[in-house]
Amino acid sequence: MSAPGLQRRLGTSAAVFIGLGSMMGAGVFAVFQPAAQVAGAGLLIGLLIAAVVACCNAMSSAQLAAQLPSAGGSYVYGRELIGPWWGFAAGWSFVIGKTASAAAMAVAFAAYAAPAEWSRPVAAVAVALVVVTNCLGVTRTATATRVIVVGVLLVLAVVVASGVFGPAAGVTGSASLGFDAGPLAVLQSAGLLFFAFAGYARIATLGEEVRDPARTIPRAIGIAFAVAVVVYAGVAVVALLTLGADGLAQASRPLAAVVEANGWPWATTLVRVGAAAACLGALLAVFAGVGRTAFAMARTGDLPRWLDAVHPRFATPYRAELLAGAVVIVLVLLVDLRSAIGFSSFGVLLYYVVANVAALRQTSAHRRYPRAVSVVGTAGCVLLMGTLPPASVAVGSAVVLLGFAGRAIMVRRQTR
Repeated sequence: MSAPGLQRRLGTSAAVFIGLGSMMGAGVFAVFQPAAQVAGAGLLIGLLIAAVVACCNAMSSAQLAAQLPSAGGSYVYGRELIGPWWGFAAGWSFVIGKTASAAAMAVAFAAYAAPAEWSRPVAAVAVALVVVTNCLGVTRTATATRVIVVGVLLVLAVVVASGVFGPAAGVTGSASLGFDAGPLAVLQSAGLLFFAFAGYARIATLGEEVRDPARTIPRAIGIAFAVAVVVYAGVAVVALLTLGADGLAQASRPLAAVVEANGWPWATTLVRVGAAAACLGALLAVFAGVGRTAFAMARTGDLPRWLDAVHPRFATPYRAELLAGAVVIVLVLLVDLRSAIGFSSFGVLLYYVVANVAALRQTSAHRRYPRAVSVVGTAGCVLLMGTLPPASVAVGSAVVLLGFAGRAIMVRRQTR
C-alpha cells in the first residue's frame, strides 16, 4: 500500500488569498516604522526598489512553478535545474528565514492583541492554534486565510480613507515629507520592506496542492503581488502625509496613529483588531510554506526522513508542521520584532537568488519572460542582502553555513 500524498484541492482564488495572507500580515502594520527610522520619507523610494526586485522574483517563481509544480518551491527548482547544493541553499534559507518571520508575526500579533505582560504567552498560544489549523488540512487554511484577508483589506481601506476624508486629514505630517536620505539608507529600507513582499512564494510551495498548477500558480502569484503593491503604496503615502517621516519612525503602532491623527479615534481599536488578524493570517500561510518545504527536503534526504510524513486523513505534512511550530514557540520567547525582520529578509533574499538563477537555466520551451527579468532579480537580491543591518547579515550567514555543514555530514554518512 502506497503512502498517502498531498492532494490538489486549491483553485486560483484560494491560492491568491494564501499569497495575500502571507503579505498582508505583520509587514504592512509593522515594517514601515523601521523603514522610516532608516530612510525617513526615502522609504517610498525603498518601497519602489523592493517592489521591482520582488516583481522580478515573482515572475521567475511563476515561470518555475509552471514547469515544476511540486511542494517545496525554489528548493525543488534549484535542485532540479542547478544542483542539490543549490537546492539545499534555497530550502534551508527559506525554512530559517520564514521560521524567524513566523516568530516575528506571532510577537506582533501579541503586541496588538494582549497586554505587554502577557504578550509572549499569548504569542505561543497563537502559534499552537495556527499549527493545529494547518494540520487539519490546506483547505481549512485557505478558508481561514480568506476570511482574515478580507477583513484586513477593509481595515487598510479605513486607514487610507482617514487620510482622505478624516476631519483632520492633511493637517499634520506633509511639511516633513522630503527625500533627504542617502542611497545606502534607501537601500537598507528596501531590504527591510522586502520582508512585506515575500508572501507570494507561499503559492509556489503549494505546487502539489493546486489544481492545474501550470495555469493557476502564475496567475495567482501575479494577482496577489499586484494587489499587495497597490495596498502598500497607498498605506505608505497616507502614513507619511499624516505623521511625517519623524512621526512614523517614532510610532510603535503606526497605522493606529494614522487614523487617530486624522481625526478618527474610533478606528484605533478597529486597526488593532485588523493588525492582530493580519498577523494570524500571515502565520497560517507562512506555516503552510515552511511545513511543505521541510517536507520536500525530508523527501530527498536533505532533512531527517521522519519529516517525510503525510497525515492519512488530512493529507498534510503534519510532522514538519509540528516541528516548525515547536521551534517558533521557543523563538517567540527570545526574539524581538526588528531583529526577526532583518534575519527573515536575509534568508528569503538568498532563497530568491537561487530561484532567479534556476530560472536562468530554464530552456526556451519553459520560458515565459525575458532572461533579463531573472538577471535583475538576482542582482537586486544580492544588493539588498548586502545592505541589511550587519547583525542580520552576520547571524544569517552563520546559520546558513551551519546548515551546509550539517548537510555535508549527512551526505558523507549516506555515501559510506
